[in-house]
Amino acid sequence: MTDELTYQSYLELDTLLSLQNPRAAGSTAVKSTVLSEQFFIIAHQSSELWLRQIIDDVEAAVDAFTTTDDTSNAEWIVDLLQRAAELVNVLNAQLTALDRLPLCDFAMFRKALGTASGAQSEQFQRLAHLVGNAEHDGPLYESFAAWVARSGNTVSDVARRGIEAGIHYRIIEALLHLGNGYWRWQVGHIGLITKVLGNQSGTGGTSGADYLIGRCSLPFAELRALRSQAHLGLSVATS
Repeated sequence: MTDELTYQSYLELDTLLSLQNPRAAGSTAVKSTVLSEQFFIIAHQSSELWLRQIIDDVEAAVDAFTTTDDTSNAEWIVDLLQRAAELVNVLNAQLTALDRLPLCDFAMFRKALGTASGAQSEQFQRLAHLVGNAEHDGPLYESFAAWVARSGNTVSDVARRGIEAGIHYRIIEALLHLGNGYWRWQVGHIGLITKVLGNQSGTGGTSGADYLIGRCSLPFAELRALRSQAHLGLSVATS
């Protein structure tokens, strides 16, 4: 007879709550430093869990754009993208929480991190690839543009028609919502790093804040350019 499923077993909490192992705990560090390192670990582990969900949602949208031309049941794509956008906001909120990491404690346990760095996060790099940046579109936008084209439209035409374009336009709005949240998360990370590191290099050998600044940009450049054209067209029409 199998054991009855409980909240504890369903979430595998025994395993989950055993995965925080502050390196400072095995040293002569004071209690506040150990708790601060545990806080640091939990924040980053939580971020990786949310990144998994965001990536899965975005990849599901890419798959839908790639494998079907049916728009009659496409509202769920909007749901996926809006959920991903809200979860990126959760990541940004976690940066706000990390702002409560005491600098003196961080300085005490930082040396125990060795070469470990957030820049090594494979999921962070995967999301950056999917979303793209100001210079290069990622698979998310490329697959959406191709999906729109197969319906006999162009992204430019959808943007011009606005809400009259139906599901295509709602997806544009969801993409921009995701892109803006993604950008705010990047900016928030830069702000946090400059506060706790100043001009120091990152733990993984990066240039710290300068490294993040060099990677920070708004994705979905074409959609933003089309917004500019809409304003120009409105100015001409009302002048």
